[in-house]
Amino acid sequence: MKTRAAVLRGTGQDFEVTEIDLDGPKAGEVLIRYVAAGLCHSDEHLRHGDIVPRFPLVGGHEGAGIIEEVGPGVTRLKPGDHVICSFLPVCGHCRWCSTGKSNLCDMGATILDGVLPDGTYRFHHNGEDIGGMCMLGTFSERATISENSAVKVDDDLPLDKVVLIGCGVPTGFGSAVHAAATEPGDTIAIYGIGGIGINSVQGAALAGARNVVAIDPLANKREAAEQFGATHSCETAEQAQELITQLTRGVGADKAIVTVGVVTSEVVTSAFNAIRKGGTVVVTGLADPAKNTIQISGALLTLFEKRIQGSLFGSGDPFHDIPRMVELYQSGDLKLDELITTTYTLDQVNQGYEDLIAGKNIRGVILYPDA
Repeated sequence: MKTRAAVLRGTGQDFEVTEIDLDGPKAGEVLIRYVAAGLCHSDEHLRHGDIVPRFPLVGGHEGAGIIEEVGPGVTRLKPGDHVICSFLPVCGHCRWCSTGKSNLCDMGATILDGVLPDGTYRFHHNGEDIGGMCMLGTFSERATISENSAVKVDDDLPLDKVVLIGCGVPTGFGSAVHAAATEPGDTIAIYGIGGIGINSVQGAALAGARNVVAIDPLANKREAAEQFGATHSCETAEQAQELITQLTRGVGADKAIVTVGVVTSEVVTSAFNAIRKGGTVVVTGLADPAKNTIQISGALLTLFEKRIQGSLFGSGDPFHDIPRMVELYQSGDLKLDELITTTYTLDQVNQGYEDLIAGKNIRGVILYPDA
């Protein structure tokens, strides 16, 4: 069949919206019609060369939609099911899944190549294989994906809102709740208030943090953070350091979470200096894998027993956390509608990323015409 999709053909290029070919589902796969797709900074990393995947690639890894067809052996999903996609597939039986670390599932090793678990492609154009970002390619009207990437949800949920639970919400929320292990009474510093950082704010607040300090140079981001649970906001890391010292009577923050768009040594060092003895820095943001972006005092690491912790998908379990966050949304405890700043058509995908880079959006969302 044919589908319209936003294809990235190389570093430094814009997305090209064009019609491409799509194969139907094979064993263990499903055909999905996307209703909505979130605009996440990770796709911008590909465009700018911070991370280099296999090109060409259909962008998008935050998506929700409706199953239209299932391949042989699929029993968990059926046509008509509404699903939220997980940008990390979960096989359920590798070493990591079987030990409670399904966010590190071995099946996720090739998500930047865009191949499905059998090592082949479902998107094609003029005889050329095209990958799908994180095995999803949500910047396409339809896609064939692994059933291990789709979490069934109730039919009455607004897919154009809960789409955010596929990436940004659990990544940020889990960074505070799982990776940072926020406890009631904690002081939490969050560096960078975009689509991930704002949900770290939500997570820290829901976990009972006494002080949630949001750090971002943009006033609109700081204002948004305060609407989502931040008790304080600062424009710079230096201001945050001074404030945290005052709030904690010189002890330091219990945890700091780094969710800036591009991680630098400077921001990690600021977070490291802001935490107390025995405190933790959670690094969730990304940067060029070929660059060293953490440079700290080894003596302070040892003498003060500080920790630096990486976090992928909020260090959670997609098939557990996605339904749980749906329930938090349904109960009114988790904000989703308020996260969406602007909606776009597929043809406006490049404008959406221009707005993201300009700091205009907390989250932009592409809506498809049949939604």
